[in-house]
Amino acid sequence: MEEPWVNPVERIGADLHLELAGPGGRRAALIRALREAVRDGRLAPGTRLPPYRSLAADLGVARNTVADAYAELVAEGWLSARQGSGTRVAMGPPAPPLGRSGRLRPPAANARGRGPSPTRARGPHHDLRQGIPDASAFPRSAWLASYRRALQQAPNEVFGPGDPAGRRELREALTEYLARARGVRTTPERIVICSGFAHAVRLLFGQGAGGVLRGPLAVEAYGLPFHRALLATAGVRTVPLPLDEHGARVERLARERAVLLTPAHQFPTGGPLHPARRAAVIDWARARGAVIVEDDYDGEFRYDRRPVGAVQGLDPDHVVYVGSVSKSLSPALRLGWLVLPERYVDGVLAAKGEREGWASVPDQLCLADFIGRGAYDRHVRGMRQRYRSRRDRLVTALATHAPHVRVTGVAAGLHAVLRLPAGTERATVAAAARHGVALDGLADFRHPSAPAIGAPAAAEATARKGRGNRAAVTGVPTATGEAAGATADTAHTADTEFADTSGTDGAGAGREAGDGIVVGYAAPAEHAYEAALEALCAVLPDARR
Repeated sequence: MEEPWVNPVERIGADLHLELAGPGGRRAALIRALREAVRDGRLAPGTRLPPYRSLAADLGVARNTVADAYAELVAEGWLSARQGSGTRVAMGPPAPPLGRSGRLRPPAANARGRGPSPTRARGPHHDLRQGIPDASAFPRSAWLASYRRALQQAPNEVFGPGDPAGRRELREALTEYLARARGVRTTPERIVICSGFAHAVRLLFGQGAGGVLRGPLAVEAYGLPFHRALLATAGVRTVPLPLDEHGARVERLARERAVLLTPAHQFPTGGPLHPARRAAVIDWARARGAVIVEDDYDGEFRYDRRPVGAVQGLDPDHVVYVGSVSKSLSPALRLGWLVLPERYVDGVLAAKGEREGWASVPDQLCLADFIGRGAYDRHVRGMRQRYRSRRDRLVTALATHAPHVRVTGVAAGLHAVLRLPAGTERATVAAAARHGVALDGLADFRHPSAPAIGAPAAAEATARKGRGNRAAVTGVPTATGEAAGATADTAHTADTEFADTSGTDGAGAGREAGDGIVVGYAAPAEHAYEAALEALCAVLPDARR
């Protein structure tokens, strides 16, 4: 009978490469060497260390020297010890010490006075970055069942060269699902499977796309820098559209050939595009023969407002709809889709190529089964409840420990924006990094040519120079009031936050500071969420700032 495989670090007497050097005695040198091994990742969390006697014999030191070193590192939080389980590397880095106020004290500075050396960072202890779903909630059993069925029923052709458009089974399943859940109007022939939004951008605008879409491209003033970098690489000039409490200021559209929007939940500021602006941007696209690229990155997750359907349903011939499972299931699956106007299908398929590395065909069949059997709907409903609970706990924690911090953009999605006192954003992000809390500053998402949210009118006007005349878009809410006949969207009003003062006479200029942080509340596993909230509250600026 074959002996079962055992991780070498679990074997009694496993070798450790430790160099006992430097000032102090053997005990101090051993403590220092073990700390370095943990910091550098050579001893991973959970690794079982050799017994005192074995390590003492290997290093040529007394048994009590090893025992004392282990005890010191257990007390510091580097190691953990349990009866019958031995001594192991702790599952997380030692927590920073608490000050008298109960707030976390920053770690001791290094020789240059700049805090701990970044080269020794072991990654964030609390991951509150935006756009990352709860990996622990992936529906493994249901996904495995769908995968098994998909492979058992798959014809032999599945394992040969595939159709660049993607498997017909998945395109049919998406046609039904997107119509039912997102109001998308399409047919399987107008869907192309891709590996996510970045892949979709490359297919639409990349140099190899044969000019499927061309710039200049209007984009929201705040969005993912990664997407702007992809467009810049493809030679596409982007023009920022200001934002206000009703979403992108689409009345600013002029000579651009296309516009990229996140209309269901503006990224990252939150809130849907106002109904009047949805209609107006469709009118603009029809009048100019332009196209709207709709990034529906988290449209399934809404909590306190009525569902907001896709803009694509208003005019399928002028909207490219892009979606994926990155937020709803996992970014590791690399499955997404483009719903295209008919005139763009051939160009996108040509860009993809006969031998392009498209998404895994077995994964496509698995997702088709997962959707067709209702497992996808059940998973989304369950995650909607989980994320809503996470959102509520975040709001409650901030109301208790940082009531001066305003929380916005929380009616939908997987992240919130925390508005901070003016001038505190950079310091807050730096403090979070020092304490092992990963999050993003709001300024990181601003287009280089756009003013900060709430900037004075003159700054916004300067950024707008060179665009040309505005398009004649009517019936659109502006910063100075609602357009005639437009009805107030009360569900959206509850989620308003960012006032753009550029359309006023300057009376309100500077009224809203642009400082804030973007906090994702989906990524931490459930058992780690409360600790993540505590760490977040500890690094926020106090009310006196």
